[in-house]
Amino acid sequence: MRIRHFAYVSLMALALAGCNDALETAQVDLSSVKNKVEQPLPPRILSEMSAKSMQRNSPIMIRIFKEEGALEIWKAKTDNRFDKIADYKICAWSGRLGPKVKEGDRQAPEGFYNLTRANLNPNSKYYLAINTGFPNRYDAVNGHNGTNLMIHGACSSSGCYSMTDQQVLEIYAFARDAFAGGQSTVQLQAFPFRMTAENMVRHRLNPNIEFWNMLKVGYDNFEVTKRPPEVNFCEKKYVFNQQSTDNGEFNPAGKCPAMSTPPALTAALASYGKTYDADYAKAMKKYDGMAWYDPSEAERKAVVAKLRKGRELAYAPTGTSLEAGKMVKVADLEEMMASKTASAVAANAAPNAAPASSEAKEIAVAAAVPAQVPIPTPSPLAFAPVQQPEPVEVASKKPFWKFWGRD
Repeated sequence: MRIRHFAYVSLMALALAGCNDALETAQVDLSSVKNKVEQPLPPRILSEMSAKSMQRNSPIMIRIFKEEGALEIWKAKTDNRFDKIADYKICAWSGRLGPKVKEGDRQAPEGFYNLTRANLNPNSKYYLAINTGFPNRYDAVNGHNGTNLMIHGACSSSGCYSMTDQQVLEIYAFARDAFAGGQSTVQLQAFPFRMTAENMVRHRLNPNIEFWNMLKVGYDNFEVTKRPPEVNFCEKKYVFNQQSTDNGEFNPAGKCPAMSTPPALTAALASYGKTYDADYAKAMKKYDGMAWYDPSEAERKAVVAKLRKGRELAYAPTGTSLEAGKMVKVADLEEMMASKTASAVAANAAPNAAPASSEAKEIAVAAAVPAQVPIPTPSPLAFAPVQQPEPVEVASKKPFWKFWGRD
């Protein structure tokens, strides 16, 4: 009787917890998982899919926000719009805000990446893994390099997005089911933070702001359409939802072809932009003379050091930038950035000096990222309903959101 009472109380506690808490606490006992590659999604998620008019094998999209330490799974509903079905707290990501630039910089990728079935690694030493697809064509044409950048388990990162084993078990299952339903590519969107007006103001002095402004065009397209944007590359930059009007090709290193954008989303983006501009002006007043200090990986780890107690040394949660960062006066931030960059450069330049600390190198890399390419012109995606693919595996068929409807 006491056991039944305890079970009832436990279930009630779970039911009273928030959605995010439930996702974190309702974990599978990994010792009971006989086949991790085929482990089905838990009943709670399947039930929510049904409530949201989602099919088990419908397409998915993955969104990552570094600063918040969040990974989200978005899934297509029967109306071909995507809705969030699950979110997870990222256990560990290395480096600090900003794109992956070179092998060994400990940075986790930022940008838009296409994942195929080949990106799934069922034999990872980190329980299960999904390769992020870095470098993509933007990275390659801009000279960015690095290998084996993953979403994986084990909660330990050196340029990856690391989850707990229980979390990656579910994330892997979402991708596996979508591929089984005929989705040929899953879009991964990796952002430094949610690109709200307030966040853009907070980070306006970051050396990566031009790169982030470019990514924001794709972010805005998704916010308006709730469909993953079609991504192309030309003139060493991203372009979103653009169609060539002169039969020209999109070449990452070449000149952009003549492009057109359907008017339906142009109008929607204009309305979205008006609200954004008003919010940006309010945020500028709110943070007048202030900007965000982006904490280092070491500073993030210090905030969550207690989480490592009693666990293996390999378990290395890093915490979120929101926990470890802070708003400071603009003058103080500029002085801090200049001082730390100078110290790192001096330490690396001294002929007989000891190697610079990983912290100093991390600061130097963040400060040395050059201003990126200008923001491309926003590009709309038509709103007309489109046909969802049959649940068969056809590698040559485009994801359904890439089919353009009438204006």
